[in-house]
Amino acid sequence: MKKKGLLLVNLGSPSAPTTAAVKHYLSVFLGDRNVVTMPPALWQPLLKGIILPMRSWRSATFYRDIWMKEGSPLVVYTARLTKQVQDLLPDWDVRMAMTYEQPSIKETLIAMQEAGEQITVLALFPHFTQSTTQSIIDQVRAVDPTIPIIDRFADEPEYLQLLADQIQAAWQKKKYDRLLITYHGIPTAMVKHGDPYQEETERTTARLRQLLDIPANQIKQAYQSKFGPMPWLKPYLCNTLMQEAQLGNRKLLLAVPSFVADCLETLEEDGVQNYQVFRSSGGQELDLVPAFNDQPAFARFIAHLAQKRGPKA
Repeated sequence: MKKKGLLLVNLGSPSAPTTAAVKHYLSVFLGDRNVVTMPPALWQPLLKGIILPMRSWRSATFYRDIWMKEGSPLVVYTARLTKQVQDLLPDWDVRMAMTYEQPSIKETLIAMQEAGEQITVLALFPHFTQSTTQSIIDQVRAVDPTIPIIDRFADEPEYLQLLADQIQAAWQKKKYDRLLITYHGIPTAMVKHGDPYQEETERTTARLRQLLDIPANQIKQAYQSKFGPMPWLKPYLCNTLMQEAQLGNRKLLLAVPSFVADCLETLEEDGVQNYQVFRSSGGQELDLVPAFNDQPAFARFIAHLAQKRGPKA
């Protein structure tokens, strides 16, 4: 009988908080046709001539602010999660890979195949979207199109209850005026072309409204991390924060279900930049619900999900 293998895949991160490393990472990430769908003949000159030179050094300063002793938070927490899941599944071989940078999906899968394993890939993104999950699927299929992929898990009752418990525990700590549930945005053009992401995120928010002991009129949904001039899913979090402050809602709690591990978007964009936007608009407190990171309960969920939706034999 083949040994079962589980590959956990997250987005990835620069190898170091330096301009050169960030430039390399962004060139691969923003060069992915699933991320930016503009024709390469138009996009590549913009990317190489304007965006990378302007964005790389600035992003590097942000990465330096959040960098941990062991490395990038996203990579560090994914590695810790992988170890916990391995401990929970001692008869499996549990590894991690990144869509961009190291460890690579291709190299890790080949190593697992050479070990004769029955592999399942699990994307660490609760919701499916072209700009994250499809790139994982494409890279896996390039190695072996028969490898099964768990490509979303936001509708899993165990995940939703974990998320609700995490939010409720944070909500109880203070008297907040509003809970904002914010998801990483995507271009509206992707939704128009059939991407299910908006429908899935709205379904998560609707389910959380049922599970949380928070008045429905105190819960709002938004989207963050807009990039480029094209319209993305609305409402934009930045605008929502300003509006809430103007309405007199000065103490907000922010939950970010799109990210299971802390990263630039949670620690820097929300924890620093969006906090500053809120304060400058008259807000007082903007607290973040912690990401799952390496919490044992989340590791148990991932292990259960792999057992439920992974290989049966």
